[in-house]
Amino acid sequence: MNFVLDVHCHTVNSTHAYSTISENAEHAKEIGLTHIGISDHAPAMPGGAHLYHFVNIWSLPDVIKGVQVFKGAEVNIMNERGKVDLENNMLKNMDFVIAAMHRGVLPALNRKADTNALINAMNNPYVHIIGHPLGAWYEIDIQVLVEAAARTHTILEVNEKSINPGSNRYNGNEDSIKMLELCKKMNVPVLASSDAHFCTEVGSLNNAKALIESVGLDESLVLNTSVELFLNTIQKKRETFL
Repeated sequence: MNFVLDVHCHTVNSTHAYSTISENAEHAKEIGLTHIGISDHAPAMPGGAHLYHFVNIWSLPDVIKGVQVFKGAEVNIMNERGKVDLENNMLKNMDFVIAAMHRGVLPALNRKADTNALINAMNNPYVHIIGHPLGAWYEIDIQVLVEAAARTHTILEVNEKSINPGSNRYNGNEDSIKMLELCKKMNVPVLASSDAHFCTEVGSLNNAKALIESVGLDESLVLNTSVELFLNTIQKKRETFL
């Protein structure tokens, strides 16, 4: 299974990340990726990018260092209702949008409330990907999560840092395997993501890739394998609601 893209990549505009867009793109080219994404944290995250970063993101070229760059955001889920911290009139112009819960923005509540927060965010037509749904800080009903993703045509992320024992978000592989088995059963697309905060992390997807392959997920459900598949899946989400 060959991966060609990694869209969950942060830059110095997320102030707890350490590389520029050009540095991310240069490393991506070195390791053979054709496409990357810019997904800096939206403003509610402590140290997140300023609103003007997202307003002005279209001033960037589409190709940097020979690599195609998708322009997106990692928005923060703010409450159980699934509200996010950028308005839809801005999100609708993004190439892709990741929505995720972060403990610096939304402290863990309980299994039902935390699961509801993800499900309600999926009902936003401009939220295409749920980022690190199974991180260590929240208890999520995985069955309900995958059923909602199937219903709303939302992509579920297999986050490298959630399955890397060296990460503070590590929660073991058991929950991720359960999620992937349900995705296989319900035909829910997944996206492996590095969640890179330094350029050499871009495209670092070995653990996620191995886990996906161990479950035997069909390549047509693994969006890193095809840019066309990735873009078509995002378009399908938009058409579902609009």
